[in-house]
Amino acid sequence: MKNIFDHIERIKGKPHHVRKQIAFGTATAVSAFIALVWLVGSVATGAFAIQETSFAVNTAQANTVATTSASGDQGLAGAAAAVQDANAPAHIEIVDTNPTAPAKSTPTQTILPF
Repeated sequence: MKNIFDHIERIKGKPHHVRKQIAFGTATAVSAFIALVWLVGSVATGAFAIQETSFAVNTAQANTVATTSASGDQGLAGAAAAVQDANAPAHIEIVDTNPTAPAKSTPTQTILPF
């Protein structure tokens, strides 16, 4: 085989089913090479490292969770997310709050010029 162009010309002379097999084989080999490079790069950078995901470890890292903003509105976590004592038995505490109604806006008419 002198160069790649001679190889391509020789493959063009083969039957269709053989050319199809060569095309799929080449595509599979190139895809496998790309996947291998990606996998080696991910392993080398530590992207697949197993991290601690225990709930007890995560909740013991911080004693309290802020559940209110500066304006006094409850955050997304709500009052149930506040951790008082890590050794206390599990319980649910219901806290009543006064919800504020959103400001009502008057609908405006949309005019579409033609």
